[in-house]
Amino acid sequence: MSEQLTIALSKGRIFKETLPLLAHAGIEPVDDPETSRKLIRDTNPSTVKLVIIRASDVPTYVQYGAADLGVAGKDVLLEHGGTGLYEPLDLRIACCRLMVAGHEPWSEKAQRLRIATKYVNSTRRYFAGQGMQVEIIKLYGSMELAPLVGLSDLIVDVVDTGNTLKANGLRPLEKITDISSRLVVNKASMKRKHARVQSFIDRVAEAVREQEEVA
Repeated sequence: MSEQLTIALSKGRIFKETLPLLAHAGIEPVDDPETSRKLIRDTNPSTVKLVIIRASDVPTYVQYGAADLGVAGKDVLLEHGGTGLYEPLDLRIACCRLMVAGHEPWSEKAQRLRIATKYVNSTRRYFAGQGMQVEIIKLYGSMELAPLVGLSDLIVDVVDTGNTLKANGLRPLEKITDISSRLVVNKASMKRKHARVQSFIDRVAEAVREQEEVA
């Protein structure tokens, strides 16, 4: 009998863009992905389950073995730190950039800047690398509002098209890093279920290569 695999995914863009990769690996949800509200979803084959959770929780579920594998944005993984995880594959989906944004470029001689972000660790590392001490204000959404109401001087957030920044009178100033979604694997699962997990990784990698060739 085949070993059970549990894969952690988040709703939204990553989920939608992961489905074709799963299909290539022979895994398709039984329930309609657009309408189902189930948090644990059956698939064909029945030996694979999908767990639908918040994007920021995917690394934690995989780290502690509640899921064998997961798909998470590199932005989330940078914040998590990657403890207990293998990161074998860049899926080349949900691509964007982690950016510093604001009204205008900052001066390195500026007084202690206030930065609004939910990416606290990445922000601290970036500005420390610039030799700057900054005050970080953690927010969970609507980052663009912070400079408009005087809460912060700058923001650090993921940027795709930049349209939301532009609509709020802000602009991208510095790129911290490129972001894409990665396949992550629980280290214990990689050892205990090595053949099954490696086969899944290989098939998804093949799907990624095929998508790149088409593009």
